[in-house]
Amino acid sequence: MIRAGALEKGSAILIKGEPFVVVEREFVNPGKGSAFVRLKLKSPSSGQVLRETMKTQDQVEDITVEDKECQYLYADEESYHFMDTQTYDQFEIPMSGFEDYKLLMMDGETYKVIMWEDKPLDIKIPYKVVYKVTDAPEAVKGDTVQGATKMVTIETGLKVKVPIFIKEGEKIMVNTETKEYVERVNS
Repeated sequence: MIRAGALEKGSAILIKGEPFVVVEREFVNPGKGSAFVRLKLKSPSSGQVLRETMKTQDQVEDITVEDKECQYLYADEESYHFMDTQTYDQFEIPMSGFEDYKLLMMDGETYKVIMWEDKPLDIKIPYKVVYKVTDAPEAVKGDTVQGATKMVTIETGLKVKVPIFIKEGEKIMVNTETKEYVERVNS
């Protein structure tokens, strides 16, 4: 058992016998009354999303999870395909509930997969990742207003708003949570 106030983003808990992962967590300390947390929980198996509000001292059932280094192989219409880098066993993770990840993961890269009782619960994608720009329109002459931006496409197919000086073939760092441009990377 763990106190609700100790839960963090990425924590795994059991609710009615089903595992849920904390996707968002907000701590609230009102002027009157006791502090509480607002949680957004996601079930990896069903894709169900719950919003819960709990007092920080409430007890919830936590589960022991294991992080496995896995290589992302490819995605088909319904699943992501991974290979355990230790045992070379291949497995699938249903795409439902993880649709956004398709535009963030690159074939052949290694990611941490959170497992519980040999079932994948979540995929940990690094907070910032470097991607290659595959399509970038040319900047229009005279379009030099301070903070001018344009949309480019990166190698995974994600469209990102970047400053106008970014060109096709360059590498950029993207925040994977907000899907926003961070900086240009010189390699």
